Amino acid sequence: MAARITTVGVPKEIKTQEYRVAMTPDGVREFERHGVQVHVETGAGEGASFSDADYVAAGATIVPTAADAWAQQMVVKVKEPKPEEFGYLRPDLTLFTYLHLAAYPNVAEALLTAGTTALAYETVQLPGGALPLLAPMSEVAGRLAPQMGAHYLERHNGGRGVLMGGAPGVQPAKVVVLGAGNVGWNSAWIAAGMEAEVVLFDKNLDRLRWVDQINKGRIVTLASNRGALERNIADADLVIGAVLVAGGRAPVVVTEDMVRTMKKGAVIVDVAVDQGGCIETIHETTHAEPVYELHGVLHYAVGNMPGAVPHTSTYALTNATLPYQLDLAVHGVAEACRRDHALALGLNTHSGQVTNGPVAEFLGTSAVEPLAALA
Repeated sequence: MAARITTVGVPKEIKTQEYRVAMTPDGVREFERHGVQVHVETGAGEGASFSDADYVAAGATIVPTAADAWAQQMVVKVKEPKPEEFGYLRPDLTLFTYLHLAAYPNVAEALLTAGTTALAYETVQLPGGALPLLAPMSEVAGRLAPQMGAHYLERHNGGRGVLMGGAPGVQPAKVVVLGAGNVGWNSAWIAAGMEAEVVLFDKNLDRLRWVDQINKGRIVTLASNRGALERNIADADLVIGAVLVAGGRAPVVVTEDMVRTMKKGAVIVDVAVDQGGCIETIHETTHAEPVYELHGVLHYAVGNMPGAVPHTSTYALTNATLPYQLDLAVHGVAEACRRDHALALGLNTHSGQVTNGPVAEFLGTSAVEPLAALA
């Protein structure tokens, strides 16, 4: 593996209605400053309101096809490769993007077969357990979730016809949020700001104490257990799934029997769907067809929710990813991972081996320690 990466490709995202892009023009300028040439596929930034001219002004080379962008030493993306991109994977490629391999085993198989070195934003993990590259999109998705839920609660969109904040003399919507991490906390905060009645579940009592102190009782915090979940799910107008296991599949915390007890026209928004979902009845949807009905309940399960607000999301994402991208380019993958244990935890595959423990567990295989694999 080369000690230093000198060319980076930024292909256009091809997931359905995915308008984010993995690098802003400001990011290109930073790479240029470090002597790294960035090749951006034409039109890659249009969905996020960045023109080819913006990238050229920052020092990028605009290339006409996806193949040209993928031909570089390192490729940075937003979403996992789609099957039509698997042919671009190769042993001498470093790929840095959201992978969610526990939820997309076909992507894992393609990366392992190709021998690609792949790092996942979502498994870069700081010593305290924080996930710095998942956090910005979790915050955006969390803030979007009540907005989407409110939209589909409207009667003409198939919902119960409930206004989140109610009206004077009228009870507001009851919103149940599962998980008090970045997604859940932001969801609960925005729903409370919309004047809904909000109940936030988590197993971590310290996290619930923190939420309670910040919100001074405006959000009801409950320790997660089956009985409490059953009672509150049955009474909810909107349920937001926000349960995370770093690198692994989200645990199912709402069963199909619980969904059957929900009110007709209630809404589920499962933000955890890109890690398999925490609602038993969920399956992934797209921005083109975001909802489906089952047991009289609307299910919203778009796997790339922040793609709905790509300008905001691109800046939020690239603010966090750029320093890690630069480290990989300037130092090379092996040295960058040796320097930064958090980045080493981001390594998911290398030379046909799985290099992340939780990912390996959910794929039913064994893991090689990342630094040993890179040696």
